[in-house]
Amino acid sequence: MAILNNSTLKTTIGVLHPRSLKHLSDSLQGLVHGRLWLQVLVGMVLGILVGILIGPSVGWVNPSTAATASDWLALPGRLFLALIQMMVIPLVFASIIRGLAATEDLEQLKKIGLRVVLFFIFTTALAIVVGLSLANLIQPGQYVDSQALQATLSAAPAIDTTPTTVAVFDDLPRKIVTLLPSNPLSSMVESNMLQVVIFAMVIGVALVMMTPVQAKPLLDLMGSLQEVCMTVVRWAMLLAPFAVFGLLVQLTAKLGLEALLGMAVYVGTVLLGLLAMFCVYLLIIALTAHISPRTFLSSVKEVLLLAFSTSSSAAVMPLSIKTAEEKLGVRPSVSQFVIPLGATINMNGTALYQGVAAMFLAQVYGIEVGLGGMALIVITAVGASIGSPATPGVGIVILAMVLNTVGIPASGIALIMGVDRILDMSRTAINVSGDLVTAKLMDTWVGSSLSHHEEQLAEQQREQIRQQTGEDVLTSNGIGESR
Repeated sequence: MAILNNSTLKTTIGVLHPRSLKHLSDSLQGLVHGRLWLQVLVGMVLGILVGILIGPSVGWVNPSTAATASDWLALPGRLFLALIQMMVIPLVFASIIRGLAATEDLEQLKKIGLRVVLFFIFTTALAIVVGLSLANLIQPGQYVDSQALQATLSAAPAIDTTPTTVAVFDDLPRKIVTLLPSNPLSSMVESNMLQVVIFAMVIGVALVMMTPVQAKPLLDLMGSLQEVCMTVVRWAMLLAPFAVFGLLVQLTAKLGLEALLGMAVYVGTVLLGLLAMFCVYLLIIALTAHISPRTFLSSVKEVLLLAFSTSSSAAVMPLSIKTAEEKLGVRPSVSQFVIPLGATINMNGTALYQGVAAMFLAQVYGIEVGLGGMALIVITAVGASIGSPATPGVGIVILAMVLNTVGIPASGIALIMGVDRILDMSRTAINVSGDLVTAKLMDTWVGSSLSHHEEQLAEQQREQIRQQTGEDVLTSNGIGESR
């Protein structure tokens, strides 16, 4: 087949119209209206209280009995994590491919792709610097009894302490080549999200370069895959309050009240850093899109509460896209590409947490981390955060890699796992807010040949056609024409 010229490519992209992921957001909004976030908070408080009562601090229950009971109570939490982790990779894979096909033209795709990646890298590095600065200023490790905390290591879950080799400049060419997955299925099994994202983008670009007749069947299949994934995610959401309750019972019962109180300054430092990063986002959105902080907060509160409840930015993608388009005025062609990509490679809240956690553990162990070590933490955390799975608890896995690069024992992660559930939910909300800010920023910087009103009108007309025909992906030469 002859190579298509630029004009043909532009026309080809313009005639493929996959249905937006936001049409799956109704059930997620039902969870928000049902106050899932409040149920999760109640579960969190009850979990801590029950864990204290059956744990070593009070001693009402025999330790072996308490361990068995807490393991059974944690079962819903483990099921919740497993269901979310099982669905994240296929959901992100399908959403990135359909997001690429939803762009209006090839020029828009080129501009957004480069700028969004650079912006994600910049804000991720900024988040880590904020976290390191606060940790050095507050010194949370000085407020805890390090010997008492380290004594809990034997009772905490085992952590993989395999040393991580840091890539050097001479090894860089080989590392770049390995970003392309030689076996995409293996990358999915191993949760290597960066390789999965690259594979999805390659497939997506290839699809938009094909004729609509050839590309449409695979886009229809990806739409069905999204439906299946979100159905399973909705099942998992029903377990969220019980999951938080059970996991906190298990961890509090093992660590005890005294150890948790000693971690209060560490938790406060991370939350303060996340608040500072959120203020940065408010400043960016105010300066670039002229949206006041109050208006932005009012627009995104529902999706942020849901992100807090689920600890997964991928699980709330449909509501994120709907919020971006309907409340922030982002063009559908921009939101449907930026939000799925951001759910995978934009982990600013997680990156900030890693900076604070690394310095906290260094202070607990009495390890001096100089400027060179902090620079290494920034580089490693940026690389590890980009492409990490958008699932609950992934920050702990990434943190092990960061700690090994600067000589901090990765086994120290067991010291902070007891409070990670609270921080995981909070940093996910920041990750999602970053996705929304980026979508609005790209919409302002790049835009498209059509105004936001024109794109919304075209999308409404296509949705009417979908309801009449039952088609998911429309192939048309113009608005209102389908075949």
